[in-house]
Amino acid sequence: MKRPLIFLTNDDGVNARGLNLLIEAVRPYGRLIVVAPETVQSGMGHAITSNDPLYLRTVKESDDLSIYACSGTPVDCVKLGYDLIFADEQPVLNLSGINHGSNSAVSILYSGTMGAAIEASFYGAPSIGLSLTDHSEGADFDASLAFARKLIPDVLAADIREPLCLNVNIPVGRPESIRGWRVCRQNGGYWKETFVCRKAPHGKDYYWLTGDFCNTEPEATDTDEWALANGYISIVPVQIDLTNYRQMPLVERILR
Repeated sequence: MKRPLIFLTNDDGVNARGLNLLIEAVRPYGRLIVVAPETVQSGMGHAITSNDPLYLRTVKESDDLSIYACSGTPVDCVKLGYDLIFADEQPVLNLSGINHGSNSAVSILYSGTMGAAIEASFYGAPSIGLSLTDHSEGADFDASLAFARKLIPDVLAADIREPLCLNVNIPVGRPESIRGWRVCRQNGGYWKETFVCRKAPHGKDYYWLTGDFCNTEPEATDTDEWALANGYISIVPVQIDLTNYRQMPLVERILR
C-alpha cells in the first residue's frame, strides 16, 4: 500500500529552516509534496497573483519527496498544488510552516502561513499552520518539531468529518520548558502601527513599518495570547465564515 500523501508549504520561502526541518520531521508519516514560495512572502495573507504569470521550479523530485518553488504567494502555492500538481490522489493533510514569528491574535489576518493553511483547508483535508514565536535567524525549533511529531499522527488517525483548520503557535523555549498545550480562542487585540520616516539619498521620504501589539483583554485566560505568555502552545481552530451573527439583528434595526 502507498503511504498517505501530505502537502507542505510556507511563507518564509522554499529555503527556510522552519520548512526544511518540518519536512524531515514529517517524512516518516507519508509521501510529501512541497510547494513553497521562491522568496520570502511574509505578511501576504490570502493574496493571490492574478495580473502576472506564475513560475514553478522543480527543486527535488523522488518517490517520497517532491519539492517545488513557486514565484507567487503562499496561496498561489496551494492553488498550484491542488489544481495542477496533484493528479489522481489528494493529500490527507496540509501543513504550513514552521513560520519564523508568531501568528496569534489578529496576526492571522496578515499571515501568509495561515493564508496558505486556510486556503488548503478548502480542499477538504485537515490543515495546520505552525508558527514559532521567534523571528531570530538562529531560532530553536526543537519544541515546535516535538509538538509536530505528536500532533500530526494524532490528526492523521482521527475520524474528522468536517473541515478542520488549526492555527498553532509555539512559545520560545526548549521542549522541556513548554508547559503543555491549550485549545483556545483568538485574542481580541490589535496592532498599533508606527511608521518611521527616513530620507532617501535623492531627498525623497520613505517609511519603515513597525509597531506594538495591543492586548485589549489581558486578563482573559482562554486566549492564544494568554497561553503563549504562560508557556503553553496555543491551538486555535479557525473558522472561515467571517459573518458576525450577533450583529445581524442590529443591522436589521438600522435598515428599518
